[in-house]
Amino acid sequence: MSIISKAYAEGAAPAAQGGGMEMIIMLAVFGLIFYFMIYRPQAKRAKEHRNLMSSLSKGDEVLTSGGLVGKIAKVSADSDYIVLALNDQTQVTIKRDFVSAVLPKGSIQSL
Repeated sequence: MSIISKAYAEGAAPAAQGGGMEMIIMLAVFGLIFYFMIYRPQAKRAKEHRNLMSSLSKGDEVLTSGGLVGKIAKVSADSDYIVLALNDQTQVTIKRDFVSAVLPKGSIQSL
């Protein structure tokens, strides 16, 4: 019995000491990677979209996230909805947040 216990005792590795500083440095590196690769670009896109939503005005040609292309017929400052004219007879009311891009003037005629 004593031979087996010695074999187990000799094979055991000593516990690592002083690993706290390396762990803090590794967490800081992962935090920086997360900030620069995930959070910062997403915050930039959200800011650009907020600026786009605030700059919408009557007559702008827009593309919605659902794929509709039309001209803004009515915008109210107190409402989150806009009226989008798809053609001369058809108008739809959509939530302002669903506008994904403002197109250059004359884009609807070129389609």
